[in-house]
Amino acid sequence: MPHHLIKRSPVLCLLFLGLLFSVSCAVMKNNGQKPTLFLIGDSTVKNGRGDGGGGLWGWGSFLGQHFDTTRIKVENHALGGTSSRTFRTQGHWDKVLPKVKAGDFVMIQFGHNDSSPVNDTLRARGTIKNNSEETQEIDNLITKKHEVVHSYGWYLRQFISEIQAKGATAIVLSPVPRNTWKDGKANRNALDYGKWASEAAAQKNAPFIDLNQLIADRYEKEGEEKVRSTYFNTKDHTHTIEEGARVNAEVVVEGIRKNKKLELNKYLLKSSRTAGL
Repeated sequence: MPHHLIKRSPVLCLLFLGLLFSVSCAVMKNNGQKPTLFLIGDSTVKNGRGDGGGGLWGWGSFLGQHFDTTRIKVENHALGGTSSRTFRTQGHWDKVLPKVKAGDFVMIQFGHNDSSPVNDTLRARGTIKNNSEETQEIDNLITKKHEVVHSYGWYLRQFISEIQAKGATAIVLSPVPRNTWKDGKANRNALDYGKWASEAAAQKNAPFIDLNQLIADRYEKEGEEKVRSTYFNTKDHTHTIEEGARVNAEVVVEGIRKNKKLELNKYLLKSSRTAGL
C-alpha cells in the first residue's frame, strides 16, 4: 500500500465508523423504534373491524387522530365480545404482549362483558364481580376444559404486571357509560367496575383514567335528549355511532391531559380538541 494511504488510514477508518453509526441510527429509527400506544378492550373501544360496520364505532378508532403519529404509533387491538378474562384465555393478549417494548403504553378498558355469566353455553366470559383474590373453578361448557376463573380486578392486575415487566406503561380506564338514564342522570359505575378498576390500578401503581365519570359528566351537561339522538342510535344502548365515539375519544384525551405526570402527554397534538375545553 502506498505510504500516503497508510498515513491516512486512521482518518478513513474514523470516517467509515461514523458513517456506519449514522446508518445504524437511521435503520433503528426506521425499524419502528418510536413508541407504540396499544389499546386493548371490548367493542366500545373497537366495534367490529373498526370500520363503522352497522354504523357503530368504538372510541379507539378515532384516538389516533389526537396524536402526532410521526412520533408515536397507535394500534387498536380491542375486540368485541371479550371480557378481561376471555381476552386472555382466547389468546388475543398472547398476540399483543410480545409486541410491547420498553417505552410503550397500553390502555386497558374492559368491564361491559365481565358481568356476563361465568359459565354458560353462550359465551362463558364473566369474571368474579370484585377486585379480590377470590377464584371459582369450573368445567368450561364451551371449551370443555377445567378453568380457574378470577376476579375482574385480578385480570386487570395481571395485564398491568405483564406490561410493567416489559418496561412499558399500563393505563387503566373505567368502562364508558351506557346510554341508560334515571331521573336525568347518566349511567355510572363508581360502585362496581369503575371502583374495581381504580383499585387494581392503585395496587400496581398504574395511571387510572375514570373515563366513566368524565363521559357521564359530559353527558349530563349536554342532556339526555341530545346524547340519545346524537351519540347513539335508537336500537343500541351500549355502542356509539361515529359522533359518540369521537366524543369518547376526546374525553380519553382529556383524561390523559389531566394526568400531568403521564409521559403520553408529550405525544398529543397541541391543537387536539378535547371534551369540555
